[in-house]
Amino acid sequence: MEGEHALLNHYNLTTPYPTAWPVEKDDSDASDDAFPAKLSIRRSKSRYSALERSGSDRRSLVPGSEKTGDGVENLVQKDEADPLGSADSVVRVLRQKGIAVEDDQRLRNRFLLSSTTFSPTLYLSQIHSNASTQSLLQGLDFLSHSIDQKSASLKVLVESNFERFVRAKTTIDNVYAEMRNQGAESVSEKSRTNPRVVSKGSSHFRNASGQTPSTPTRVNKPLPSDKKKNALTKESEYGVQGIKAPLIEVAVKAEEIWGPALGGREKEGALKMALDSLDKNKGIFEMSATINDSIKRKDYERLVQEYTQARKYGEEAREIANTAMEHQVSLTEAQIHQIVITARMWADVKDRIDEFKRIVWRKLTNVQVVPMATTRGSQYEEYMAMIGILLELGVEDNPIWFWLLSRFDYLKNKIHASFERSRVEIEVLRRHLANAEKPTPQMIALHLKTSTRQDLDEKVKDMDTPPVLELWDLIFNSFFNLLSAQGGVFGEVIEFWDKAQTFIDGKVQKTLPIGIDGQSRIHHRLSTDNIRHLQNGVVELIEILREHIFAFFADPPIEDISMLYSPLPPPTPNTPKSVTRSPFAQQDSRFKFDANNPPPPSPKRGEVWEEFAFWPPYGNSLSGAYYLGKLLTLLGAAASEMLRLRQVVSGANLSERLRTLIAGARERSTRAVCAAWNRDAEACNVLEDWTRSAERRDLTAMPAYFSAFEAAVLSGMQKILYISEATNNRPGSSGVVSPPPAKLLQMVRSQFVTTLYNALSGMVKNAERPLSQENSVWVTGSDFTDEVVVNSLKMNADGGLVNVKSRNIRMLLTLSNLKALQTDIVPRLISQFEMNFSVKLTDESKTVRDDLEKIEAKLFQSYTRSTVDQLSSMIHSGISSPAWIPKTSRPQQVRPYVYGALLLLVYVHTEVSTTAAALTTQILSHLFEQMSLSFLEAFKARGRYSLPAIMQATLDVEFVAHTMSQYTTDRASKTQDEIYVELDRCTDDNARIKSRDELMEIGVILKKLREGTRSEFACFKKQRGQQKEREEKR
Repeated sequence: MEGEHALLNHYNLTTPYPTAWPVEKDDSDASDDAFPAKLSIRRSKSRYSALERSGSDRRSLVPGSEKTGDGVENLVQKDEADPLGSADSVVRVLRQKGIAVEDDQRLRNRFLLSSTTFSPTLYLSQIHSNASTQSLLQGLDFLSHSIDQKSASLKVLVESNFERFVRAKTTIDNVYAEMRNQGAESVSEKSRTNPRVVSKGSSHFRNASGQTPSTPTRVNKPLPSDKKKNALTKESEYGVQGIKAPLIEVAVKAEEIWGPALGGREKEGALKMALDSLDKNKGIFEMSATINDSIKRKDYERLVQEYTQARKYGEEAREIANTAMEHQVSLTEAQIHQIVITARMWADVKDRIDEFKRIVWRKLTNVQVVPMATTRGSQYEEYMAMIGILLELGVEDNPIWFWLLSRFDYLKNKIHASFERSRVEIEVLRRHLANAEKPTPQMIALHLKTSTRQDLDEKVKDMDTPPVLELWDLIFNSFFNLLSAQGGVFGEVIEFWDKAQTFIDGKVQKTLPIGIDGQSRIHHRLSTDNIRHLQNGVVELIEILREHIFAFFADPPIEDISMLYSPLPPPTPNTPKSVTRSPFAQQDSRFKFDANNPPPPSPKRGEVWEEFAFWPPYGNSLSGAYYLGKLLTLLGAAASEMLRLRQVVSGANLSERLRTLIAGARERSTRAVCAAWNRDAEACNVLEDWTRSAERRDLTAMPAYFSAFEAAVLSGMQKILYISEATNNRPGSSGVVSPPPAKLLQMVRSQFVTTLYNALSGMVKNAERPLSQENSVWVTGSDFTDEVVVNSLKMNADGGLVNVKSRNIRMLLTLSNLKALQTDIVPRLISQFEMNFSVKLTDESKTVRDDLEKIEAKLFQSYTRSTVDQLSSMIHSGISSPAWIPKTSRPQQVRPYVYGALLLLVYVHTEVSTTAAALTTQILSHLFEQMSLSFLEAFKARGRYSLPAIMQATLDVEFVAHTMSQYTTDRASKTQDEIYVELDRCTDDNARIKSRDELMEIGVILKKLREGTRSEFACFKKQRGQQKEREEKR
């Protein structure tokens, strides 16, 4: 019962047969339940370690004892028998159970009863893990018997040496009391007492320490302060205060002298161990530097190899740790060292690889803006290299999808930024033009005349004013940068979809790595949602382009241009480079101005161009038709390419929206060109510079200028309406470029006829209105450059300069020009219109022809009216004169009025033949007809005629008829017949009969008169050679 009671008290149990392990045991012995890991702990030496050397030199009296790592022996044996008596060696039992304790002293001491670190719980759980209760009780009896035996031996030892113990105790008490009370003042002399008696009366030797024993008187008594230093009190640090400072100084000096020598071997061993570790784990130590060097040199192949090797080192270290855990064995020093250096290496490598991945991710976003020298092929290869290295190293996100998304965002932002920037720049130049002076008529004529040039480059550079052409170039370049499939933003969209399609089809992924252990294989395929997002994204980019272009053509000019002078926000450390590196980083000087003084808005003058954002103010139809034709060709080609991407998303009504875009841009462009065309036609009179044509000397250059101008505008309008250059050799272009509607064709048709009327009206105005030197609207030599003046003089060198101050000359040249327009130029222009626009201008042709005839007749009458009036006045006054009737029976001369009228015709002939020779016959024939009518009217006015009067009238009429025989017309012949009928009616029968007899004599007289005036009226004689040459020229 006593043994059971002692067992319960020892283990704090309430019953000798417990059913569960007490919880408080887990709390108190938690440190004993698990195996301690073998850690290398550097023990710090005591500051009094120098005092321990003498004690450590004594050899241990305990057999089997060993020295500690500091060289100090202890009483713990290397091995001992089982305290419970089940085995004669604890170490052997542990070895049998797979627990190596030979090399681990601390672990072995926890199993040895003689050690102060003995752990009963650990001892029982390992040595007697399978012991039964009965065997444990037997072991307890064995242990109790062993304890009793040792207690009996100790009792015998104490009894046999009791006197020695007492004397030793008394000596210790006296020494302690003397040392403790050194330096204290004695109050009184106490009687000596027997130390033995005192010791017996004391229950403990420290109870008698208060009594001061008698000490012999010394000759040299130390000072109280010196004694106090050696007293065993707390204030004197228990007797070591006096020797503390010297000991410290001695220790420091010894350390300085003997430290390097004594620690050399230890350092040598540590260095040798470090060198061995470096040789063995050289690859691990160099891994971080090798990876860093590969990153700097962009040697991605080697980087992947080294990273794979680093992962292999990590797997090996992890395998060592896992194996030790599974077998519940402790790690060796070498294994621990390998795990530690591998962990440090892997942490560093992982940090460097993660940083490298972040840099590559960032480049996938910021690499969109590349130098101009970088080609798209090399740019794409750079993308693939980055994606490949990320897949090789292993990433959670899909770099392919990330690059496609970042590319989509980049293109979307670029479309918005490029369009808005271009729109503002265009508006700035528009405002400058609108607020500038209006071009003079001379400048308008100078630019419209460039249509006759054969060289296209020479024609384009002067077809309008430099500011207008500058704006047209800016508009075209902006559209090209947006819509061109080669080098434009739209080309990047097409390239983006082509690359995305290769990823969707999986063609590119065949060349991409699958990563370590194939972990990147999941990134090789895009999901269905990703593919749908890509398709919708491409459609969105096309729709953004379409909306921007449509808005540019359909919307009026913008009001807000603050984008040019709004400062950019300062960049932050997280701001991507693609934000700061814009295509407008170096701003054009044309768009630099003070934010407080921006260009004023365009003034509202009611001009048609004020509603068009794409039309330069005061731009002519030549430049407008040329550049808008190029713009719509570019737009049509881009729309055809956009339609090619229609299969991106099924069911999307992309073609209808593109047709709306083309139709809207075409309609607005046509309206703008027609308005400018009408304004230029109204100013066509300024084309007349009164210089003769180089091809036909009877014409001025005006018909050629007008013909070239109309032909150029018609050609440009044909390109605008049909966008033919965009539809040629482009499959599917008919889906977006539809034929022009009838309403648009009718607009152009009406404008064409209107321009003809305006041009003809201007020509008539040029001929009829008087010319003043101050208010001349025509271009004179002073308004042209030296080159133009020289060319003009060369053209007129063999024809003479035109006297533009003479109204008759202007009217003759205008009549000649009208004749050329009527017979040649207008029919050719109508034919070109019908061929370009596939319509017949039947009614318009007849109307234009009739109007031309009316205008020509009106101008012809205006020119001949004064001459006709003079002729009529001469004839009427001559015939009605009393001196007209001859005084002789047979007249020998025509009357002077006849010579005067013929001389007037000679003057007209000279004027017409030297100005517009082709009109000579027409004008003189008309004047001859009017002379005949004047003769008829004058003869009717006289009443009755005698025989001499009849003969004089016949001689006058026949002389004029024979002289003007070259210009006789049916109407003139008929009028002459009527004259003779009238003369016959006004003559009596006698005179009539006699006049018939005198006809032969009158013929002889008439012949003599004609021979006498041959030289005076030689201009009226037909000259076959000159007539043939004239007809060849015509």
